[in-house]
Amino acid sequence: MWTRKGDWLECIIPSWWSGLTIEQLLKDVWAASKKLAHRWRMEHGVKLNGQAVPWKTVLNERDRLQLYAYEPEPSFIVPEYRELSILWEDDHLLVLNKEAGIDIHPSEPEQTGTLANAVAFYLQSQAILTKVRHIHRLDRDTSGAILFAKHPLAGATLDRMLAHRAIKRTYVALVHGRLSPKSGTISAPIGRDRHHPTRRRVSKTGAKAVTHYRVIKTFPSTSLVELSLETGRTHQIRVHLAHLGHPLVGDVLYGGKPVFHRHALHAAKLTFRHPFTNEEVICLAPTSDFPTDLSRIYN
Repeated sequence: MWTRKGDWLECIIPSWWSGLTIEQLLKDVWAASKKLAHRWRMEHGVKLNGQAVPWKTVLNERDRLQLYAYEPEPSFIVPEYRELSILWEDDHLLVLNKEAGIDIHPSEPEQTGTLANAVAFYLQSQAILTKVRHIHRLDRDTSGAILFAKHPLAGATLDRMLAHRAIKRTYVALVHGRLSPKSGTISAPIGRDRHHPTRRRVSKTGAKAVTHYRVIKTFPSTSLVELSLETGRTHQIRVHLAHLGHPLVGDVLYGGKPVFHRHALHAAKLTFRHPFTNEEVICLAPTSDFPTDLSRIYN
């Protein structure tokens, strides 16, 4: 269906996009930004069967749609080799299993040692010189599945999917105490803690934050909990569980006891409908860096 040809991607139009115009496919289905759409119009970055045509042209099944997807972009991120644990990949997307103890992206120019530096190196090894685009974030000490886009159109459509909750992120945490009830929804707005530079707290004036949870297993003094997010606030799971009186094991910032070398939170599963192929993608992220064995739960 999709073939990479240098800096271009070619799609053989399937039946479910037949009848749409080029403009409808780019803007309505794939959420192309105004900036990208303008650039592709001006530079003939979209072709149909090898020819630049008006975007009002209707697509037919088996047409060949070509996109200038990998136009080189300036970036301040320094490419740096690091071995990556790849869960899933194609010409559009990259899903990695992040280890704990590494930041997602640099906080200043020329910084190295982050996951974005490693992704930049990896993309360059594929002759892809686009910006590094992470679709969501994980805290430095949170491990697990994280999604990257390989080109700006993929970044735009995945951003919209995340905003519309079409990308499901499932986490597992080990918390202090026993939660009651054993399943539920935490709906409590989150804002900055004015007494601490990095900590967040539940606040009436904060941003909406919703977390769903269910207890998987209980131990004498802890509980293993599965969680999913409706929103993606900074430290959301950590703040919400601490608000319930059940902070993460090892999360000293939010009241957890330092009985593990990091906070016990792992992004175990990522599920979404691929926007360019329509296939369902399910990624399970294994880990051996967790206080209890998760292999029987997420095999």
